[in-house]
Amino acid sequence: QVQLVESGGGSVQAGGSLRLSCATSTYTHTGACMGWFRQAPGKEREGVAAIHTNGGSTYYADSVKGRFTIAQDNAKNTVYLQMNSLKREDTAMYYCAAEPAVYGCYSSSWYRRGWYNHWGQGTQVTVSS
Repeated sequence: QVQLVESGGGSVQAGGSLRLSCATSTYTHTGACMGWFRQAPGKEREGVAAIHTNGGSTYYADSVKGRFTIAQDNAKNTVYLQMNSLKREDTAMYYCAAEPAVYGCYSSSWYRRGWYNHWGQGTQVTVSS
């Protein structure tokens, strides 16, 4: 059973930065897609970014391109989401997700909630103006 533990959330003013971490209990050495999702109150959970553990291919939602960066540290079994230039609309619960994937995250799949079988409990990010 894959366990995912998010950390790094908090409150920040607009324009500020936060770095989220997702520590995994196990890594799929044949390859996994690690994704970050977020869900604001009353809204659907949406894909923010993803990274494939083999090769490091990255994927981003248009709303965060140029502001957020996803990265991995395989030695620590940890995936990070660096969030810069935060906006009020980035306020949400952020979730880490994992799905074994040998060949990649797939541009048509990485942002789909139903594609992932493993989820963390989430970490809250609040951006104030």
